[in-house]
Amino acid sequence: MATGKVNKRTVDALKPGAGVGFLWDDDLKGFGVKITPAGAVTYVYQYRMGGREAKTRRYTIGAHGSPWTPTTARTEAERLAVLVSQGTDPAEADKKRRHEAVSLAFNAYANAFYGSCKGEGWRNLVERSLRLHITPVLGAKALPTITRANVVAVLDAMPAGQQAGRRNVFAILRRLFRWAVGRGDIERSPMEGMETPPPVKARDRWLTDDEIPRVWNAAPSCHRCFGPIVRLLVLTGQRREEVTGLMWQELNRAAKLWRLPGPRTKNSEPHEVPLSKMAVLVIDAVAGGDKWPKRGRVFATSNGEAFTAHAKGKDKIDGVIEKDGEDPLPPWRLHDLRRTLATGLQRLGVRFEVTEAVLNHLSGARSGVAGVYQRFGWVDEKREALDAWGEHIRKILAYADETNVIPLATRRA
Repeated sequence: MATGKVNKRTVDALKPGAGVGFLWDDDLKGFGVKITPAGAVTYVYQYRMGGREAKTRRYTIGAHGSPWTPTTARTEAERLAVLVSQGTDPAEADKKRRHEAVSLAFNAYANAFYGSCKGEGWRNLVERSLRLHITPVLGAKALPTITRANVVAVLDAMPAGQQAGRRNVFAILRRLFRWAVGRGDIERSPMEGMETPPPVKARDRWLTDDEIPRVWNAAPSCHRCFGPIVRLLVLTGQRREEVTGLMWQELNRAAKLWRLPGPRTKNSEPHEVPLSKMAVLVIDAVAGGDKWPKRGRVFATSNGEAFTAHAKGKDKIDGVIEKDGEDPLPPWRLHDLRRTLATGLQRLGVRFEVTEAVLNHLSGARSGVAGVYQRFGWVDEKREALDAWGEHIRKILAYADETNVIPLATRRA
């Protein structure tokens, strides 16, 4: 085993032999340079983790040439010697560093987290929040290096007015880090001890019987998909993503029924939505008749993908309404149509439990222990309620100046 000073002169003097040759530095123990029969020169560091009985390990610093010269390689060997003296295996530390840089890079980890999410509504929220707010700030970081300050930076980068969005992003990040802890990829969540952003004041906006026809009539002026989407939101009260992602195989025209599978609902519970005559007519118009396709998206764009331009469609509706010659319409959102149906059903005398069932809410009478054991679907009651609501919509569309509600009891008479 050759020993001597590893420097430029001795490295340049190395000559390849029949086998692999080494020159070990006589000042820094374990530091050496290797030359192969082909003439390749590499700097190495040799060490033991433990006493003399421990197995000798060899760490490759790098090939001779930029950036590794005898001087820079010696500096790296000195760093490795310090790690060994502290009980850290350089090879394991390097493996961990590479793992963090690849598998635990936030970009890759966020994609894995998204893949574990269930429920279309939650998945859409996660995808949008990661893409717009989280990944642009954390994407280049390794998961174990993310600190509370980094999380705060994500929230601070969001527009001040997006209080609900901040809470959503906070909840997504908290669940992501808990998932990482559960998988053993990090020891603790950087969000421990962080306060949840304050809740947003509950919205109480719902559309009146004078406002509904204005939205209904403006809807067809938008995208060919968005018009019927808005009308089904009015008639069914289901969530935007559930209506937008509607599949033909979920629909049964003969039974006038929409069966939403669990993976497509917010609470992951399957949900049956009876279709009123008005809702059937809207879908007939999309299908081009009363023969509905058996498969595929109901609201597919020209390239076959799902419709996603909700904001643009909403802006177009607002633009049409501004020009209808009536008083300005107070600000509203698509989700307000869901609240409008819920309010309308209460005005029609529908029982609260039935309204909750129509909305697929697992709250109130359908939550907790009662929700576990009470599996009654309220299908008949939901059908009666949605038929009454559809009839009410038909009347206010036919007589825009009529604001009297037709109670459920009157319909039965």
